[in-house]
Amino acid sequence: MSDLLNDFTLDFEKPVRALEKQIEELQEAERKSEIDISKEINALQKKVNSLIKEIYSNLTPWERVQLSRHPKRPHCIDYINNIFDDFHEVAGDRFFANDQAIIGGFAYLNGQKVCVIGIEKGRKTKEKVVHNFGMPRPEGYRKALRLMEMAARFDIPVITLVDTPGAYPGIGAEERGQSSAIAENLAAMFDIETPIISLVIGEGGSGGALGIAIADKVLMMEYSIYSVISPESCASILWADPKKAETAANALDIGPNKALELEVIDGIVSESIGGAHKDPEATFDMVKKALSKEVKALTKIGKKKLLENRFQKFRKIGNQTIALEGESDFTVFH
Repeated sequence: MSDLLNDFTLDFEKPVRALEKQIEELQEAERKSEIDISKEINALQKKVNSLIKEIYSNLTPWERVQLSRHPKRPHCIDYINNIFDDFHEVAGDRFFANDQAIIGGFAYLNGQKVCVIGIEKGRKTKEKVVHNFGMPRPEGYRKALRLMEMAARFDIPVITLVDTPGAYPGIGAEERGQSSAIAENLAAMFDIETPIISLVIGEGGSGGALGIAIADKVLMMEYSIYSVISPESCASILWADPKKAETAANALDIGPNKALELEVIDGIVSESIGGAHKDPEATFDMVKKALSKEVKALTKIGKKKLLENRFQKFRKIGNQTIALEGESDFTVFH
């Protein structure tokens, strides 16, 4: 399983991977023969870097969707383990069960106590089953709200990490109040009296994502997606054919640049060249800096003003159909 994951390459990544394999072969040959071929290796590496920049600056919406779902892309657990210190998980919604699609608890971010809530997809088959492929059930949203309300009582900022194709649509979830759980979160998060920062790290699908993304600052990773519906579901509804997902993705335009233009989000966090999976450590560093900056700024705002700004932020979304002109508060983090 791990070998298959390591060899996984998206179609548009194959030209880059072919050159990288040539570099690996030359490096192995250099070690065995002790002949200096560093010039050839460096020349190939420059070619790889140039090709990566060319490919990733011209991605189609569908290629962005594929990249946001890349099997090697860092998940919620990876960000928690590499960005936060002394994380202590809190389990259960105190109503029904502990939904492991949503992981939450308390930790430190550069010495600042924070509440961290994230959606985890799982990587290997068993992990995916445990985390329900990143599709939260109602108890997951109730657990998230429980954590946010607890954080607010102690003036602890909340950080949410979004990565889901959508909330779980199973019969059991619907019987236990899936739609009402999400709706309750949407309403309650407008009244949480502590800063909330939400970061879309992979997929931000529909109400499943929005259930933990009513935030003072909503950020997206450079190669993440955020949409009212997944391309496959959109294609199924419009054309009764999920195989037309690529057509749907192109129509939806679900990348961060469009979301930023429409003020659905407030900033884009840059990823390492070729995507977060190419250099996770560099990506973790950029995310940590971006989150720290937002936490520091938001903790200086009074509670009344914080809630008013949050309300107005979402109230104005959709009031215009074209990009606003003039100055804005958009931010791109590098």
